[in-house]
Amino acid sequence: MHLSTDIFIWIAALLTLCIYSFLYKDNPFYKFAEHLLVGVSAGYLFVIYFWNNMWPNLLIPLRDGFGILLTEGRFTGNLAALVPGTLGLLLLTRLIPKIGWISRWAFGFYFGAFQGIVITGYMQAFILAQVYGTFMKGGNPVFSLVLMGDFFTRPAWGPFVLAVSGPLMIAGVVCTLTYFFFSTEHRGFAGGVAKVGIVFLMIGFGASFGYTVMARVSLLIGRLQFLIRDWLGLIS
Repeated sequence: MHLSTDIFIWIAALLTLCIYSFLYKDNPFYKFAEHLLVGVSAGYLFVIYFWNNMWPNLLIPLRDGFGILLTEGRFTGNLAALVPGTLGLLLLTRLIPKIGWISRWAFGFYFGAFQGIVITGYMQAFILAQVYGTFMKGGNPVFSLVLMGDFFTRPAWGPFVLAVSGPLMIAGVVCTLTYFFFSTEHRGFAGGVAKVGIVFLMIGFGASFGYTVMARVSLLIGRLQFLIRDWLGLIS
């Protein structure tokens, strides 16, 4: 055993143990580490947002704009940054209960402008691109008679997967969308299609859950490697 002499590794190891102490029960050590993580994360994000957004997009334009106004006596487009700057300050009025209602103006403007700006991008990325990806792959249609012909010509697992994956994808999307179509009662043919959609949904949820579990196990392995190798020095 060769214990680390790095103080930062000791801090990270002790905080890791504090977090995993929650596996036993809720305790002050876990709460301390949790609150420390939230506080440090909030402070870090504030600094990042300040230097990446407020400084270049608000403070520098206002500094230059007021400098030109005071020295040359003329207004410039840089002073237009006062509008988003004022709206941003209005958001902070939520911290004062008596005038917190003023922040609704800024929130209303923000949500309205945001929806107007991103609606075309969202339509392209989450609707049109998804529809295209359902029926096309690599510029070729996923439902291909050529792929089916290849399977019947040389029956094997690989050609079979290529032949049926496309039709299954299309059928799964149609059945799943039918399940979420509530304008028609799910009876008869529509009800049967909706039930098939439930099967596809459960397969998708199961795959997503399995992927999440694998990611969490990977994080656990990484933390255990850190404790055993970097902190305790039991392995190299």
